Amino acid sequence: MFWRVSKDKIIYSRKPDNPSEYTNRLNDEYTKFATIYDIAVKLLPFWKTWLKKVLPYIEGKKVLEVSFGTGYLLSLYAGEFETSGIDYNDRMVEIAKDNLKKKRITADLKQGNVESLPFQDEYFDCIVNTMAFTGYPNGIRAMSEFYRVLKHGGKLILLDFNYPANRNWFGYKLVKLMEAAGDTIKDISGFLKEFSFDYRETEVGGCGSVHLYIAVKN
Repeated sequence: MFWRVSKDKIIYSRKPDNPSEYTNRLNDEYTKFATIYDIAVKLLPFWKTWLKKVLPYIEGKKVLEVSFGTGYLLSLYAGEFETSGIDYNDRMVEIAKDNLKKKRITADLKQGNVESLPFQDEYFDCIVNTMAFTGYPNGIRAMSEFYRVLKHGGKLILLDFNYPANRNWFGYKLVKLMEAAGDTIKDISGFLKEFSFDYRETEVGGCGSVHLYIAVKN
């Protein structure tokens, strides 16, 4: 296939040499551009289409969204569940709370770190994580926390960038663009296997670069 990249170019990002510095840099950038980000998410049709792919799979009584940004996705489902949310960026939390308040939607939103979620073991029926996993310096620690706070039989719904299975050039370039912007592209399916999740993976957009993972904790 003319527009297919070779297998040797499918390389996942190295973990940051200095995780704290990496996280602080991203946090500063999100603080600086939080208002613009909020507007962009609401206006970009393709981004909203990708995020909405998770909605049919959210279920159970207690739902946690990790790294909810300015709360666009929360505004579409939070009122139907006992919903909690964690985001590392204070400004994002502030905007999300305001956005939900305007729509009279209740959710327990707080600032926190994905590597140390402030919840007891096996607490949630469902965890939602969209376009954020590639921003974590340590994917194993993040996945470990997802696994810990999720009930047995609970569901993890994860949406993020990964290389297209057919290695098409356009999807590959989108992934590399995100990497150049600061994301750490991860072998998400490998992490799910390491924690013995039963999962299915579907390419849902971006020329195969946006992947939806529906995983169940055994």
